[in-house]
Amino acid sequence: MARRLEDAAGLTVLDVIHRRFTALPADATIGEVRDWFAASSSRRMAVLAHDGRYVGSLTPAHVAGDLDAARPASEVAQHGPTIAPDAPAGAGEKLALLTDARRVPVVDGDGLVLGIVSVTNDLTAFCGVA
Repeated sequence: MARRLEDAAGLTVLDVIHRRFTALPADATIGEVRDWFAASSSRRMAVLAHDGRYVGSLTPAHVAGDLDAARPASEVAQHGPTIAPDAPAGAGEKLALLTDARRVPVVDGDGLVLGIVSVTNDLTAFCGVA
């Protein structure tokens, strides 16, 4: 299901969050993240978490090239941007569109990863909205 971007006025990130995602363990290796991306063409951002808390995120570009497959992915992961669940949905859209993945992790005040804001390929809707 998707909610059109133009219909998001007055909504918060929590209203447009994609909750069905998989966070990879914080100790995942570059090779494991590469394998995770290779398993599905819809995977555009990997989120690393420890005990549910955000550690960082990566796109396929972060793990491309001649990086050692055994290297911890956390060493090359970005530590943001993230967005709070109570932020305006439009702010989530803008942050997501600043990334090549068109996604931004949603992290609460305690550092817990709640989901991601994800914009569709055609840039018209939030994807994965339940």
